[in-house]
Amino acid sequence: MRSINKKIKISTAAVIVMLMLFLASCSKILNETPRSIYTPDFFNTEAGVTGGITSLYANLRNIYGNAYYYNTGETGTDEVTYAQSADQNFKVMDLSGQGDITSQTSRSDVLWNNSFGAINTASGVIENGSKAGVSPALVAEARFFRAFYYFQLVQTFGGVPLDLGSGVLKFNTNPVALSKRNTVPEVYTQAIFPDLDSAVNDLPVNPRVIGGVTKTVAQLYLSKAYLTYAWWLQNPNNIPTYPATDRTDPDGKTAQAYFQMAYDLATSAINDPGPYGLMPTFYDLHNGANDRNKEELLYADHTQLNELSNGSSLTYGGGGGQDNFAGWMMTWNYTVIRSSTSNTTWSPVSSVQRAATQLLGRPWTRMCPTIGAIQNTFADKTNDSRYDGTFVTTFRGNWNLQGTGLTGVTTLYNANNLPVQPGDAILTFLDQPNPSITYPSGPGNSNIGAGTLPGRSDFVIGPDGISRVVYPGLWKLGEYRTDNNGTLGQPNAASTRPFVIAYFSEFYFIGAEAAVMGASTQPGQSARDLINVIRARAGMWDYNNNGDSTLVEDNSAAMTAATPATITIDYILAERSREYYGDGSRWLDLVRTQQWANLASSYQIAGPNYGDHTPQTVTRNIQDYLYLRPIPIGQLNNMDMNAADLAAYQNPNYQ
Repeated sequence: MRSINKKIKISTAAVIVMLMLFLASCSKILNETPRSIYTPDFFNTEAGVTGGITSLYANLRNIYGNAYYYNTGETGTDEVTYAQSADQNFKVMDLSGQGDITSQTSRSDVLWNNSFGAINTASGVIENGSKAGVSPALVAEARFFRAFYYFQLVQTFGGVPLDLGSGVLKFNTNPVALSKRNTVPEVYTQAIFPDLDSAVNDLPVNPRVIGGVTKTVAQLYLSKAYLTYAWWLQNPNNIPTYPATDRTDPDGKTAQAYFQMAYDLATSAINDPGPYGLMPTFYDLHNGANDRNKEELLYADHTQLNELSNGSSLTYGGGGGQDNFAGWMMTWNYTVIRSSTSNTTWSPVSSVQRAATQLLGRPWTRMCPTIGAIQNTFADKTNDSRYDGTFVTTFRGNWNLQGTGLTGVTTLYNANNLPVQPGDAILTFLDQPNPSITYPSGPGNSNIGAGTLPGRSDFVIGPDGISRVVYPGLWKLGEYRTDNNGTLGQPNAASTRPFVIAYFSEFYFIGAEAAVMGASTQPGQSARDLINVIRARAGMWDYNNNGDSTLVEDNSAAMTAATPATITIDYILAERSREYYGDGSRWLDLVRTQQWANLASSYQIAGPNYGDHTPQTVTRNIQDYLYLRPIPIGQLNNMDMNAADLAAYQNPNYQ
């Protein structure tokens, strides 16, 4: 079996070049000479092992925070559709007649193209690292990442190659142009499970470095891999797999056994969390000032300290490379909002200007929430803090900041010609529909078609009136910087925040999901018990984000009382959406549970023009073969195989 290709080899080279930049200010790897490839000798030194492992962390930035890959995990689900300025990168993922997902259009190529180089690097550390005399804990970090990347690949593409040219899970240094895909059970039982088992055993309780992987992080991914594989074995909706294989486990375990293993491991980690745990409130978890907190288990890191450590410019982002620009996608062009300098004659000026704050940031208008997500998923906006801690629903005046040209202006006039001051609400997305809203015909004074309510100085839009061009923003992924200094800051730069990949809270969801699927539970840790821990935290408020004010409320009793007596998979998926909305993982959740077509085959959104407020129902054509993404065209073009073998390499029904 020989299965690396020129594309994979190029990716490996890119990792090492990026590594040298990433470590420039903090590692003795600087004493090494940058090289285009790794060799076994490189991993025979402690510096080589550490450098290789550091590249595995740095490589996360090539995938997580990349908006095109982020889009593949959200657009086309019940959470998200394409927005007014979307190009084909986004429209095809919606499956609503705007184009087809093919090997050329699918942006899951970001994952494929950036994973195999990392896998090969990890294999180099694992295979040669012991010669350097490093601890098993350090090698275990490489085992974690090899399993991590294989887990992301197998969920997305089905079976993938374990042999990169030198044998199964062997470190390869010679580029070849042939490849053979292993089956899904082989990927799990030969690569993912053994590596994560070793990582759980050998990783430390406390991280080696800030953000370093630990025993708990490995437990999360092993329990999630057990859960995902159990669903794959059970296959309740007869979704096809590829390469074609029986839904049987090579070790003879049943789906039920893996559900039980997932539950046991998840609850064990909850009971012995090490340095991790839940933040006290949902707002605290996602407030940029609290980045790298105890609930964030794994993230692609960025920083405003310097550009080398950030991986991209601190002043301008081009939407590529290692830019963390996912948060731009659901940020609409709020800068077109207008207020007036006069209360007698409408003299429009921009009252909400682009700024590097968590509530604002750089607008791209490529993705937007569905009306169903706003109205139904987040139906309880009073007790449950997660809506307020997820979305930007109030856009406030900031024309007074330095550099706007309106610094000395203390009052503008807004809806109903009423006065507003800096910091006041200029536009509000209401929590509930209101039939009293008066909408203009077309853009209106606000320039975005927003409505008015008697006596209110802010323009308003009801949740049933959001559109592809005007909608609540995504606060969770918003920019956070401490160097704005009374100015608009650097709103054109990519985010300098870490992009979070995994949370400690997911242990509760994994345990609950496994319990619903039949795992035997421990006292006090039933599916309802576990979900209620999350819901109780969701009921705790210490700040009203969109009210911009302190709000100390404990609605945990109301939240847990409202939890159904019987928990179902649909309920868990709804809770997951409330907890992880917009994090980039929704498609994987729907594919794992085989509920994608059931939950996302239609959605509602208003049109693409300012002033559109009439919901339109859109249908999607979600066919079974779409539960796997296509192998990228770049992979196929770089392999020296005959036409029949290339066709067999591709997932069925894709071009």
